[in-house]
Order: sequence, then C-alpha cells, then structure tokens
Amino acid sequence: MASKVVDLRSDTVTKPSEAMRAAMAAADVDDDVVGVDPTAHRFQSEMAALMGKEAALFVPSGTMGNLISVLVHCDVRGSEAILGDNSHIHVYENGGISTIGGVHPKTVPNNPDGTMDIDRIVAAIRHPDLHYPTTRLICLENTHGNCGGKCLSVEYIDKVGEIAKSHGLKLHIDGARIFNASVALGVPVDRLVKAADSVSVCLSKGLGAPVGSVIVGSKDFIDKARILRKTLGGGMRQVGVLCAAAHVAVRDTLGKLADDHRKAKVLAEGLKKIIHITVDPASVESNMVFFDIIDPRISPDNLCQVLEQHYNVLAMPASSKSIRFVIHYQISDSDVQYALTCVEKAFEELLKGGINLDQLTDGTTKSSYGH
Repeated sequence: MASKVVDLRSDTVTKPSEAMRAAMAAADVDDDVVGVDPTAHRFQSEMAALMGKEAALFVPSGTMGNLISVLVHCDVRGSEAILGDNSHIHVYENGGISTIGGVHPKTVPNNPDGTMDIDRIVAAIRHPDLHYPTTRLICLENTHGNCGGKCLSVEYIDKVGEIAKSHGLKLHIDGARIFNASVALGVPVDRLVKAADSVSVCLSKGLGAPVGSVIVGSKDFIDKARILRKTLGGGMRQVGVLCAAAHVAVRDTLGKLADDHRKAKVLAEGLKKIIHITVDPASVESNMVFFDIIDPRISPDNLCQVLEQHYNVLAMPASSKSIRFVIHYQISDSDVQYALTCVEKAFEELLKGGINLDQLTDGTTKSSYGH
C-alpha cells in the first residue's frame, strides 16, 4: 500500500492547523454556560457581524444547530416545517425535529440544482384546518450537499424569504457550507442570507475547524436558542478553546475556498477522461464532485475499497452507482493528480481480474464514513 493518504471522503476530515492548535492552547477561557467565556463571546460577536445578524451562538454540531433553530421557530408541538426531500435535515439528522421537537416535516422535491419549486413551496403551506399541522417554517440548504454542492442564488433565497414573510412564516437556512456558496456565487455572505431569520454555519466542513457550528439570528432568537442548547446538552464550559480554533479557521481558510472549487473542477475534468465514468464538470459548483460508474461489473463499494486498500485514497460511495469526492484545503494539486491516477489504476486492476472481489470486505472501512 502507498504511504501517501489522500482523503476525499468529506471536508469534515481536516486536521487542525498549527495555528489552530496554538490558538487553542493560548485561548482566554471561562465558563460559557453562564456566559462569561471571553473567547466564545468575541467569536460569536464576530460571526454575527460577518453574517449580518444581531447575535450568534456556538453549538457542538450542525445537527444540533439545525435542531435548535427549527425548535425555536416551531415552538408549539404539531408545527410543520417545509423542507426538501433530499435535504440534510430531513435525511441525515436522525429525524430529530420530529422525535425531539414534535415537528412534522412537509417535504417538497429538491430539484437537481438544490432548489424547491416556488409554486410547490406555496402549495405546501397549510391553510388553517382542524385536520392539519400548522405550517411555521421553511428550510433551505446552501450549498446543497445531496445535489452535488449546488449553490442557491441570492435571488432564489430572497424569493423564498418573501413567500415566508407574506404567509407569516420563518425561513431557516442550513448553511453548513454557506461560505462555499458565497464564494462560488460572488455574493457577500451577509447579503446571501439577508432574507433568513436564522442560519446554521458549520465550522468543521469547508472552513476546517476541528469542532462546532454557529447559529445566527435576532437577539430574541439566540436567547431562546441558548436555553434549548442547554436542554439538549450542548452547553459547554471552557468552550473558548474550540472557538479559538474556529476563529483561526474563518480567518485563514475563507480565502482558500475558491481554490478548493478550482481543484474540484480539475478533478471532474480528469475523471471525465476515464472511460468507465460519467461526470459533468459543468455541474461542479463548489467543492464536491459526484460521478457515476457505468461499468456494471464494478460497484462503488468495490472501487472505494480498492482505492483505500491499495492506494490510500479514501472516498465515499454516494449511491449504488455513484461516488462522491470532496475537496478541502488540505488537498493539494498533486493530491488531485495522484487520486486521478489511482482511480484509473483501480479500474484496471478490477477489470483485469487482478483483485479477488470476494476478498473485498463489505464491512466497515475508512470509506464507510457516513455523511
């Protein structure tokens, strides 16, 4: 096996930089549960200002950030939230808005570009009726992960915001990769989310922090969110240690996202030249590349396992026919070229019978990573 490791499973796999580790070691900390950690306070204020909102709150994960946001807006059990059928909140967050919050999801089909049709959103809004839950929230995702990292335009978000406001609803954006969308679209992030009542921002994806997300919104929203964070076990004491690393991530990595997107395009263009693969480089808008395997003799699981076991290239099957590669700031141009070479070699090995497929385990490997 090659000693070099190229980890394309997700942008969540980055290791803290030396600057992050130094900031964590030097962080000025106190008890954030009672609201007196100075580093957390500064970081939250910085993020609120950056996002154009009144206040912000650090939370342990994006899943908790989305859950808290939905529960603040849907504070009566039996409320309903309109969201995409392929959205992260609906598919990958363990049904938390229902199991914990008593919130009913009303799904609308996601288009390939991550949007939901405006007329379908309007049609999903309930009219008052004894038989129905009460619509209180619309949720968007930007970029949209399951749709290949697609970027929702500011015009689209504004339109959905207008619909929400005209019907007395709130708008929440799952902005796990909102900075990728901002950079790709060339729109300042505060303008991109202006129509939203709340936004969750993941710090440990494209930005590369080791832990955490922030949620932003009005002061009243964050006051309520703080209570729910405590209820859910997300209040942490000297959390400034983590906020210090997140501050460095925002400071140092934002300027690198455009280069991540460039490398994703290069990767897609290279994959297009491999005859066993179909991929559309024009569909790559941010840091994700999804490609389909067109040879029925090879499965994504087989290819990922050979890439891992023989070449130390880590990737994730996205479906029974497709694989997802995700670029992050710790992937270099040479890593991209190495991965392309290894993909081609892995196909050759599998097709010439140089690998006994029966020996490829179906159990957990590094490629069995989850979302």
